[in-house]
Amino acid sequence: MATPLPDEFLLPLYFDLGATLLFGLSGALLAARRGYDPVGLFVVALATGVGGGLLRDGLFLQQGPPACVQDGRYLLALLIASVLGYFFAAGLDRIRGLLFTVDALGLGTYAVVGAQKSLALGLGFGAAVFIGVINAVGGGLLRDVLVREEPFLFKPGEYYALVAGAGATLFCGLVVGAAWSASRAAVLAIGVTFVLRVVSHRLGWTTPPARTGPHPQVPPR
Repeated sequence: MATPLPDEFLLPLYFDLGATLLFGLSGALLAARRGYDPVGLFVVALATGVGGGLLRDGLFLQQGPPACVQDGRYLLALLIASVLGYFFAAGLDRIRGLLFTVDALGLGTYAVVGAQKSLALGLGFGAAVFIGVINAVGGGLLRDVLVREEPFLFKPGEYYALVAGAGATLFCGLVVGAAWSASRAAVLAIGVTFVLRVVSHRLGWTTPPARTGPHPQVPPR
């Protein structure tokens, strides 16, 4: 049974399309550095730009065709990103600061969107947080799998999935526990996630690797 939310946080279309283009561009630039052809660039841009939404809608929520294929403007944005990455990769490497800023803002935004959709369908707190994180980081996960890299999320490094989880948890806690309106909770959760991502990056906070003892020696046969 769907959970009635006090209201709904509506992601502005211009932000969604702009973020899709820039996320797709980051994937296209990676593909260009690896020497991929135009088809390869588009596939990697597609996975990076809308992979989180594809996993959310196609694998977990299953509410029909994903949003990115219901509106042709998303595929157009990804096509533009692919063309830019193919022809202007060298020059566009200079906008890494912009890509980081959009990524940090999108991290909290898409965590909130995924969590909100989950709560509206009647899923529990933990499931909503989980799907919110998948919505936020799924594109990068699919990108790494496609280019045959060890996924960024699995390696010790900067706070990323943890920050998305904090944003989704804060949003769900405010909506479910404190009965805040979704719009008000979303603004705070996105802001906190953005600040955590930027501050952790600037201060060099990283996740520690698992601690293991010495591996036992296997006697020769």
